[in-house]
Amino acid sequence: MESVSGLAPSRASRSASYGRGMFYVAVAATAWGTGGAVAAVLYRTSGLGPVAVSFWRLVLGIAVLAVLHLAVGERLVARWRDALVLGAGLAVYQTAYYGSIAYAGLAVGTVVTLGSCPVVIALAARRVLGEALTAGRVAAVAVGLLGLVLLVGGGGQAGAAPVLGVAFGLLSAAGYAVVTIYSRRVGGDLSGATVASFAVAAACLLPIAVAEGLLPSAGGPGAPSAGGLAGTVGWLLYLGAVPTALAYRLFFAGVAVVPATVTAVVTLVEPVAGVLIAVGLLGERITLAAVAGAVLMLAAVAGLARTG
Repeated sequence: MESVSGLAPSRASRSASYGRGMFYVAVAATAWGTGGAVAAVLYRTSGLGPVAVSFWRLVLGIAVLAVLHLAVGERLVARWRDALVLGAGLAVYQTAYYGSIAYAGLAVGTVVTLGSCPVVIALAARRVLGEALTAGRVAAVAVGLLGLVLLVGGGGQAGAAPVLGVAFGLLSAAGYAVVTIYSRRVGGDLSGATVASFAVAAACLLPIAVAEGLLPSAGGPGAPSAGGLAGTVGWLLYLGAVPTALAYRLFFAGVAVVPATVTAVVTLVEPVAGVLIAVGLLGERITLAAVAGAVLMLAAVAGLARTG
């Protein structure tokens, strides 16, 4: 009896930890979905391109996290290898994602990026991490991808160069897979490496951002007015604080206890959030098929929350 009662708290603790990790990843994915909508607004109003938006997002994310670290007395310590790998992965993931939105449209760019992640990560996790492809996980990936097909086929307006946008989306998915698989392989909570990885990613993007145009346009089509400039700063601050500082801090904490394949399916919350925002705030159209796809994707996430 003593051994059985001794195991119960451990099992309860693991269950609570898993549930908390799922919650962290889901909140992070929802925040990323809002980030895509904000980026789409910035492209229309600020004159900033995808790389410049990603650069400022990272810089402001560093500032927000640094202030929080100082406020609670935490030290900014990270292993250089973690910072380099995560930073490079984030640079590719974020920039290619925003490029996909710019060329393919918010809805299509978001679902292509996130939709390809579960398959890539499931296969990589099996080979690199030895994670089992259980029937529940395979079913969740299949249901999520079916929902993705419906969502892509029934919602969102294509951008000016959809093929290029899809290519950027696949590149973004590869960068995201590197971050997820590496975080799981290293093990432990890597949220303390968030600031250092942001710094590496920002350094990677700086030369390209300067060439693209680091500051909002001062004139010409799409240039912000004085009031518009204040709006641009406000949207950039939001990107740095919520879909960057908060979201990645939660993501790195969550992925430490949630299997990589499960993490990839849970992040399907992001395209659902992105499409809902695209419809509600940006005026993009959606059909009943797309609504059904969103429901299927959320069902896949809910199923994994119960079974793992």
